[in-house]
Amino acid sequence: MIIVYHKENKVVEVEFEKKTICVSQMNIAKTLFEMAALHPQSLIVWCHIDFRSSLNVSKFQDIFHHSKIMASYSPFFKTFLPDSIGYVEESPFIKINRKVNYPTWQTSSWVGGLNAAVLVALNGKIKATFNFDYFLHSLAKLAMETGLFCYSDPTLLIDNSTELKEKRNNSYILFRFVKQHYRTRWVFLLFMNLLLYKRKFAIFPLIHCFIYRRRKLADDSLEQIQVQSTKNIFSTKTIDVIIPTIGRKQYLYDVLKDLSVQSHLPKNVIIVEQNTNVESSSELDYLKEENWPFGIKHIFTHQPGACNARNVALKEVSNDWVFMADDDIRIKESFLKEAFVQINKFGLDEITFACNEAMYDNSKENYSNIQWETFGSGCSIVKRQSIENIRYRKGFEFGYGEDTDFGMQLRNKGVDIIYFTQPEILHLKAPIGGFRTKPVLEWQNDSIQPKPSPTVMLYKQLHLTEEQINGYKMILFFKFYKVQNTKNPVRYYKNFQKQWKQSLYWANQLITK
Repeated sequence: MIIVYHKENKVVEVEFEKKTICVSQMNIAKTLFEMAALHPQSLIVWCHIDFRSSLNVSKFQDIFHHSKIMASYSPFFKTFLPDSIGYVEESPFIKINRKVNYPTWQTSSWVGGLNAAVLVALNGKIKATFNFDYFLHSLAKLAMETGLFCYSDPTLLIDNSTELKEKRNNSYILFRFVKQHYRTRWVFLLFMNLLLYKRKFAIFPLIHCFIYRRRKLADDSLEQIQVQSTKNIFSTKTIDVIIPTIGRKQYLYDVLKDLSVQSHLPKNVIIVEQNTNVESSSELDYLKEENWPFGIKHIFTHQPGACNARNVALKEVSNDWVFMADDDIRIKESFLKEAFVQINKFGLDEITFACNEAMYDNSKENYSNIQWETFGSGCSIVKRQSIENIRYRKGFEFGYGEDTDFGMQLRNKGVDIIYFTQPEILHLKAPIGGFRTKPVLEWQNDSIQPKPSPTVMLYKQLHLTEEQINGYKMILFFKFYKVQNTKNPVRYYKNFQKQWKQSLYWANQLITK
């Protein structure tokens, strides 16, 4: 392990195996690359000199349990980039939960680390700028999209009560970062949002940012780095499968047949069958008429809704892992076996798989496994311990957002959502199902229809920053103008404000459900 101590964007000391070593220059980023080239198998750690005594070295093996992890932590509330970055990015990586190991590309120069192999792979591809915070943010933002797992982890420090002056940033840095890491249109949207919501006329930062070019990494930049987690993730590999279903008898039968020939068999399949007809009974006769190589827990209910059905099923889970499946998917016989191989390889508590409409294509390019912004309720495997006290919120029933909300609940417990392209799932998208029943929504007959959908607004109110919500509002304002009939901009603006207010009202009503 190599530790680079720094202060005021300059290297103060470099420690290797508890011995101080000499370096050729003071630039922190260049020093990291230099140390990585000399020691390509080492863990490279950076730390502000004033936090030296607070480094929690005993936890490093748990934190950096495989070679594609980058973790850092800021003990201060403010991040290097201002909250206004939320006008540009709506992802869950902006609003950081500092109490848990949380996925984010918003790194910190106070303390952090990554494997030398990552720096070796990126040497010459990311400029080693003098501003160390900017360098780290740029590296994480770009490399996260190519398979680097980036986190804010409070366990990097034993004691984070050290009093230091917080680093301040400015609009020039913000506009430069947006210009170099997003499409050009976002700098104009940022300018408009700052003017509208912050009353800042940032014309000079806007003009200045155009001297910088967009940065980009190739998708395969980190593909040569081998991964094998040292984390002991399994007590057992026993797994239950939960499936909500409504009106898909034959599709569900095919799913069960796929599960019955798995090389790694599930212990139980939990089926929640819904039918809104109060005089109806189950149509799934094959559950009892055929022999299955796993236990079947069948629950029949007249209450429709995917959120309720999944919550009912989750209460019945008794094994260490749960495969959250849809009733119209197909999987190959080695699916669960391959899934556990990936879970073990990356040391995961959750894994979400590609769920495609096309048939399997083994010749398809295998893109990087990445930290995902949402969650797949019908294509994910989760450790049962991770979902204790987590349920689908009833406010999302029959709307949009229950998947992403469930994913955010997991992240706020310290469980990351990782998307894998293999083994993939075939999604048939059958026409009838628990997602697709059409109940009468409470706002359906309102004279002013809410915009956006109240369930979409509910998610944003629960999990996004004020800047992210306002940034989304501006995008929606422009997009919706193209498809609606009112072309008078003043009249459209007034009507849009009324619809937004109506959506806020219903979102607040849904929170209480």
